[in-house]
Amino acid sequence: MTNLVHHPDMIAASADDWRERDLAVLWHPCTQMREHPHTLPLVPIERGEGAWLIGRDGRHYLDAVSSWWTNLFGHAEPRIARALAHQAMQLEQVILAGFSHAPAVELAEQLLSLAPIQADRPPLGKVFYADNGSAGVEVALKMAFHWFHNRGESKRTKFVALENGYHGETIGALSVGDIPLYRRVYAPLLCESLFAPSPDAYLTRPGETAADCALRAANGLELLLQQHAGEVCALILEPLVQCAGGMRMYDPIYLRRARELCDAHGIFLIADEIAVGFGRTGTLFACEQAGVQPDLLCLSKGLTGGFLPLAAVLATQDIYDGFLDDSRERAFLHSHSYTGNPLACAAALASLAIFRDDDVLARNRVTAARMAELAAPLAALPHVADVRQTGMIVAIELARDGDRHTPFDPALRIGLRMYCAALARGVVLRPLGDTLYWMPPYCIDDAQLQLLARVTTEVIEEATQCA
Repeated sequence: MTNLVHHPDMIAASADDWRERDLAVLWHPCTQMREHPHTLPLVPIERGEGAWLIGRDGRHYLDAVSSWWTNLFGHAEPRIARALAHQAMQLEQVILAGFSHAPAVELAEQLLSLAPIQADRPPLGKVFYADNGSAGVEVALKMAFHWFHNRGESKRTKFVALENGYHGETIGALSVGDIPLYRRVYAPLLCESLFAPSPDAYLTRPGETAADCALRAANGLELLLQQHAGEVCALILEPLVQCAGGMRMYDPIYLRRARELCDAHGIFLIADEIAVGFGRTGTLFACEQAGVQPDLLCLSKGLTGGFLPLAAVLATQDIYDGFLDDSRERAFLHSHSYTGNPLACAAALASLAIFRDDDVLARNRVTAARMAELAAPLAALPHVADVRQTGMIVAIELARDGDRHTPFDPALRIGLRMYCAALARGVVLRPLGDTLYWMPPYCIDDAQLQLLARVTTEVIEEATQCA
């Protein structure tokens, strides 16, 4: 890609100008805006190339978090860009109520053919599109409740979710989330949900394995379902990794037990693979590692390779059939203006083609092994309490003196310190509390991984000097 030549003063002025213009008009997500422009640096980005983001000042930043976990194959990936441009010259948008188009149909066919399967269950059979991950979760929740309503089981109004889980920011999705920072203020607006113990392996007791911890949590789920028999319509969970909850990871045995308990109590299993799907955990979908098939599968983020917002909810044929009736009130009337947008579907099809053509999962196994090698020495740093990995996700949890029972004083803002220190070194690391994580694009090379490991070491050491 050709680089335009600018005088350094022009570049700096341009970046400063953009910061000023931005702060005059934009309200940024997940940000205390008062921290701009001084405490939290604002970085105007001009373009992207592979794993790099390139600022208006010409600086390069390694995108170690895949731009909020969306980018799979690198920025400006030419094959997806070409597919998007081609589709834009044919059909950019059409209402999907009463109409159809090839990208939506072809994408649905491919997603269903790739979805997790379980030998003793009919495969997932239908795809419903939405605009983003939170919207996809809303679709799944409404489908689960409405299906039972159509059957006359009107008392099944509750959802079970996991402690420390996260499923989005819309009201329904937030109702099944359990991260106080996001839900506390909105509690009066939220629907009532039940929260089962998390199978998080970080919570293992002395002498326990990760599998023991997962089974102990499953016992808690079983008790909860027994206490609320006939009231629950679905269990929703993030398979294998609770991402926004600090990249907490758990043993696949929990998914198998959860599937069994859902069947025993006649409720649906909703798998939120919005963040962990499309190769992040080492398999195309995290559920595959437990050999389970959900009743509803929520997908987004990496679905389009990071190019456009799109969500897909895969449902069983039985759920779909539960809405077929002469009455429109028994139909699923949920809608979004851009449902099944042709441009987004075309980008998703190109992304799936890359998985097929490049044997991405095999390449990721090599990359993940290298990530493990580079992350291992971090465990010896004084304030590192845990280093964990699932596939292409590595998390480094910090605590005072490395004692997981003694977290840092929040007033120290260790996470913010690490974020700013990493940016100054040309790496985008956006911690979750005091947990650093690596979730890079799959195109990351060895030199970039070494940079990531070196900067991670440096920022941990620098940020914890005050502890």
